[in-house]
Amino acid sequence: MKKQILLSAMAALMLSGCGIYSKYHPATEVPEGLYGEEVVAADTLSNIASLDWREIFTDPQLQALIEQGLQNNTDLQAAQWRVKEAEATLLSAKLAYLPSFALAPQGTVSSFDKAKATQAYSLPVTASWAIDIFGSIRNAKRQAKALLEQSRDYKQAVQTQLVAGIANAYYTLLMLDAQLAISQQTEQSWKETVDATRALMDAGMANEAAVSQMEATYYTICTSVLSLKEQINQVENSLSLILAETPHALQRGSLVTDASGSWVRPYSLEGNTLSVGIPVELLANRPDVRSAERSLEAAFYSTNAARSAFYPSIVLSGSAGWTNSAGSMIINPAKFVATAVASLTQPLFNKGTNIARLKIAKAQQEEARLSFQQTLLNAGTEVNEALVQVQTARDKSDYYDKQIISLHRALESTSLLMQHGNTTYLEVLTAQQTLLNAQLSQVANRVTEIQGVINLYQALGGGSDNH
Repeated sequence: MKKQILLSAMAALMLSGCGIYSKYHPATEVPEGLYGEEVVAADTLSNIASLDWREIFTDPQLQALIEQGLQNNTDLQAAQWRVKEAEATLLSAKLAYLPSFALAPQGTVSSFDKAKATQAYSLPVTASWAIDIFGSIRNAKRQAKALLEQSRDYKQAVQTQLVAGIANAYYTLLMLDAQLAISQQTEQSWKETVDATRALMDAGMANEAAVSQMEATYYTICTSVLSLKEQINQVENSLSLILAETPHALQRGSLVTDASGSWVRPYSLEGNTLSVGIPVELLANRPDVRSAERSLEAAFYSTNAARSAFYPSIVLSGSAGWTNSAGSMIINPAKFVATAVASLTQPLFNKGTNIARLKIAKAQQEEARLSFQQTLLNAGTEVNEALVQVQTARDKSDYYDKQIISLHRALESTSLLMQHGNTTYLEVLTAQQTLLNAQLSQVANRVTEIQGVINLYQALGGGSDNH
């Protein structure tokens, strides 16, 4: 038997090139131009992906909501339990290296032809130990380890998505608050315009058509105010749901401007610059990219395990204990007995099944490779789109500021001209409506820029605190 085991070990060394012992080598390269041709990636680690979310989102009330979400969100808690499951699976795979012991007491009572009954018993401890010469246990452990890392990456992806989701909902609320304030202010000023136009009609300087048109526009603005309040309620409910709470009003800040009227960006980036780092950092920073590669690694070891099934399995087993059964005799008191057995099992008639399993494992490994490749391409696209979103919103911001200044002047001019009879109420209506739309668009554009930064934070991996 020792000779058989030695020969098997030598065969294992000779077969080491067949793939059953090979280790997975992580990816170290990314497709050229992953961020897009127009994006120049700085060769530096000083980028958004290296920042803690608290360093980017500096609004204290937003920080409190994010902390609350990290504590209460049910999806994140489920992801944490998934990690614990994977840890237990890995522990089980590691314990497969050790012998297994079992207490197997047995007892029999027998009588032949109404003779006096005889009682036999044994109290053995059995042991079994599978020798991992052909890598079956080793590959199972490596696969379990890869799946554990994947579950941790999944948890980090959920956390990153949670932080980004809370921030997006929060700034959507601030946008709706600002738009509601503008609409309510416009509603009040338009009511004053309606009253002034009615006074002009009473003085014979305007007609009923002008008053009716002014009132219709005023009612339209009133309905817009109600719609904004409804949207605010819906976003508050959505954010409450993320926080695992019942619907309620949420404390929050506001979009503010400085003394000169310029918008104060509510996120912190040094010099307001957007540094994304080198593309290969996505392999280390983005949890979904890492998770996809862990799937590929697990599939790699699953293929190795399928190859191992073609080779013999060697098991050492034995037992030791006390028994009073000595073949055909019953002796008392019981005597100590020990046995040891070594077995080698070589697959013979299930070769076709093993071949099919290997083909399945190879196909799943190829699927995992393609999924990893696509995940990496998706990540590069998301970085590109987030960068363009932020830059476009910044470029639009100056134009919106200039447009609103011009529209304020136009409204003042047309209002004065109408009072002196040199223009019609339709021009005042157009000027007022255009100004309102521009103000609402300006607020939306500011939040679009913020959301672009949030999307970029998520696209680059979600911050150093997730790693």
